[in-house]
Amino acid sequence: MSFPKKGKFFPKENGYNGKGGHQTNGCFVEEIASALKRSLGDSRAGVKTVAAWTGANEKTAKNWFSGTYGPSGAHLIALARHSDEVLGSFLAMAGREDLMVAIKLAAAEDAISDLLDAVRQLGGDDPNGKIS
Repeated sequence: MSFPKKGKFFPKENGYNGKGGHQTNGCFVEEIASALKRSLGDSRAGVKTVAAWTGANEKTAKNWFSGTYGPSGAHLIALARHSDEVLGSFLAMAGREDLMVAIKLAAAEDAISDLLDAVRQLGGDDPNGKIS
C-alpha cells in the first residue's frame, strides 16, 4: 500500500510559505537585523565581524543583516555576548527591558569608578582617598 501524493509543499498554516522558505512572524528577524545594523552598520565589514563572532557562514550573517532569516539560539547567544544592541533588542522582545536598565546602570557605575580613579591619580590625593 502506498501513500497518496498530495503535493510537495506543506500547508501555509504550518509556517511554510510554498516558495521554498518558512514564514516567520517578521518581528524577530526584523528586530535582530535592525540591531545588527545599529551596532555594526550595514557593510561587508559588519557581516565579517558577525561571522567571526558566531562561527556562521558569511552568507548566513548577510541573511541576518537583510532580515531574510534570524539567527538560531546558539548564534543569538553569541551575538548578544558581543553586541549590546542585540542584547537590548532581545530583552525588549522578551519584555525584560528592566534588565537592560540594570546592565546600563552597572556599566555607568563602573565608568564613574574608573573616572574617580583617574582623577585621584592626576590630583595626587592622599592615601585616605580624599582629593586635595
